[in-house]
Amino acid sequence: MSEIRILLVDDHPSVGEGTKTMIEQDSNMSVHVVLSAMEAIEALKQESFDIILCDLNMPTITGLELTKRLMQEDPDRRVIIYTGHDIISHFNLLIQYGVSGFISKTVSREQLLTSIYCAMRGEAVIPVSLLKQLRRGEVKVTRSDGTVEEASINEREQDILQEVAEGLSNKEIAAKLHMSQRTVEYNLTRIFDKLSVRSRSEAIVESKRLGLIRSETF
Repeated sequence: MSEIRILLVDDHPSVGEGTKTMIEQDSNMSVHVVLSAMEAIEALKQESFDIILCDLNMPTITGLELTKRLMQEDPDRRVIIYTGHDIISHFNLLIQYGVSGFISKTVSREQLLTSIYCAMRGEAVIPVSLLKQLRRGEVKVTRSDGTVEEASINEREQDILQEVAEGLSNKEIAAKLHMSQRTVEYNLTRIFDKLSVRSRSEAIVESKRLGLIRSETF
């Protein structure tokens, strides 16, 4: 079997070197570590890699922006998001960009290596913990008396509810979900109406009852 060449993009040198050491215990794999998106772009101009492991939270050019650029340049690239942060709010975008999967930085060496081999075979890599968080496009709102309303909570509204539950302000939600603050406020008004609530705290309580928001993170 030919060697699997991996480009690891992570702005924390200790994490990068630790991951490189872990992966290269498999003699079929070699890892080149870069500390920024710009270094990754330069490295890819010089040589080709079979897999790109990319952290999301990096300064200047984020992993999200880097992934979009790399996949636009070459839709056949195998990019795996390798992060310790919750990616649920970016999930649809990343799937749209064409990523091969997601790996938490907390996984074991065996899980990491297995994920790389899966991506090489063209298989998607999604942890069960993340899979369980994914929502249907819309969720019917069922009142406490058991009746089902015509109104439903769509995916965008579920994302907003999740950020409300995590204590973010409207401005912070707007920045995280890449929308205007006015759009957040408009959606919250609609959500309150659909849930028949009058405050953020009431919306959180009702959303938890309906199973619209999760308590665990990726």
